[in-house]
Amino acid sequence: MHAWQQNYDPLGDLFLSSAVALIPIVFFFLALLVMKLKGHIACTITVLLTALVATLFYKMPLSYALASAAYGFLYGLWPIAWIILAAVFLYKLSVKTGHFEIIRGSIVSVSDDQRIQVLLVAYGFGAFLEGAAGFGAPVAITTALLVGLGVPPLYAGGLCLIANAAPGAFGAMGIPVIVGGQVIGAEPIAVAYNVVPSIAVLSFVLPYVLVALVDGWRGIRETWPAISVTAIVFTVTQSGTVLLVGPELPDIVASLCTLMVLPMFLKVWRPAHSFRFPAAEKEAVIVEDTYTRGEMLRAWAPFIVLTVCVALWSVPPFKKLFIGNGPLAWTVYSFPFPLLHDAVLKMPPVTAGPTPYHAIFKLDFVSSVGTAIMIAGIISVFVLGAKVQEAGRIFVQTLKELRIPFYSIGMVLAFAFLANYSGLSATLALLFADASSAFTFLSPILGWLGVFLTGSDTSSNALFGGLQAATGHQIGVSGPLLVAANTVGGAVGKMISPQSIAVACAAIGFVGREGDLLRFTLKWSVLLVVMVGIVVTLQAYVFS
Repeated sequence: MHAWQQNYDPLGDLFLSSAVALIPIVFFFLALLVMKLKGHIACTITVLLTALVATLFYKMPLSYALASAAYGFLYGLWPIAWIILAAVFLYKLSVKTGHFEIIRGSIVSVSDDQRIQVLLVAYGFGAFLEGAAGFGAPVAITTALLVGLGVPPLYAGGLCLIANAAPGAFGAMGIPVIVGGQVIGAEPIAVAYNVVPSIAVLSFVLPYVLVALVDGWRGIRETWPAISVTAIVFTVTQSGTVLLVGPELPDIVASLCTLMVLPMFLKVWRPAHSFRFPAAEKEAVIVEDTYTRGEMLRAWAPFIVLTVCVALWSVPPFKKLFIGNGPLAWTVYSFPFPLLHDAVLKMPPVTAGPTPYHAIFKLDFVSSVGTAIMIAGIISVFVLGAKVQEAGRIFVQTLKELRIPFYSIGMVLAFAFLANYSGLSATLALLFADASSAFTFLSPILGWLGVFLTGSDTSSNALFGGLQAATGHQIGVSGPLLVAANTVGGAVGKMISPQSIAVACAAIGFVGREGDLLRFTLKWSVLLVVMVGIVVTLQAYVFS
């Protein structure tokens, strides 16, 4: 099969080529924010535009363009849609059996103030799920939980997307940092150390941002002791775990400490005024002694089982069962994607020399995080005492409700893979790299763009890590520092990633209103990535 070489400057002028490369991205934002098209329609047109740019300007063979879009679409279905289906099924099972009311009561018993509930669920529990699983599960589960607590869907989705930035750099047991180190041939701990300053600022600021979004400055004035406890405990334990242990456990340790310390603090301090959204005000307040401990334990059992399963699926000894000569390696089916695997060559300066662009599709039926969540759901059917037929109906209903969101996610990934295999994303990266000493400020913005294009901080590091390090070598800045900047910028970019937006909308039945959710998160995403750029520049030139 003839190998096609990527050309990152098809028009002979990097600025003009970048302007062409931006056409699909600009259209996507305009379609959602200005034209207010439904998400699946905007994504479909964006894929078509990207295919036109790839074939007409980048001269990508049509068969390769179609193959890369198909590869991305299928990746959107497995494993991403599988994870969301399992997470939403677990949540709906809890709701339909009536046990979510008990969960709601137990959270209200800690605090009926929804500003505090956002800190507990979106920030604390979301960070735990991100540290253990990642790949959309945290946003899907915590968004659904907040909606169940009476938080309006738009706020629930937006707050969980924003909160997800704090644990994003060390998500899924530190995979983004580990891959970033591997890409540039550096020890992951070197990248992790450089992540600490900017992620510490981010993790400390975000609890204040979340409460401000819920209740403005009044909310910060009334709850600043609880916000400060959350920010300090999470930031100190996250940074300390990185420095003392490494990149695998910071999110898990920080979230567990936060989830233990904040409820203890609330036993000795409560805000003078309890805030609830207007819709939640109409609901009956559940008192602390309404349910027995046994009832509360049973209601929480699905999420306890979920936590155990996700943690088990994330530990290295369990993962080794599915790779190489592991006893369960036969459950993983991988194959080179037709018409695409090694058919595209990545070229300098993105790589040191012509490098085949792999395209291996993996069906990890057992080792997928989605399977861990689904097993938790199946166990929960019996723990909650649901009839098997009822659980089957809930599953089928969930699948029907998620058809359009799954299509949207598939098209988002089709766009991302097409942009990467055509070289479109690399064109934009090279424009950033052309900024000389200002690149330290732009470096996290490149990671931000990478996650917008790929939906994954890990993928962003794999895509742009080498370019970050090479540019750092040219301007005399540490490669691990710039890969760290790419990682933290990517964590901030997840809140505007089309994939993340689609996941949140799928979890709360917000189909067709993706633009509203993007409008909610966009301003904060831009402000936070600028803040990260300032911190990275200070790291490079002031505190190096």
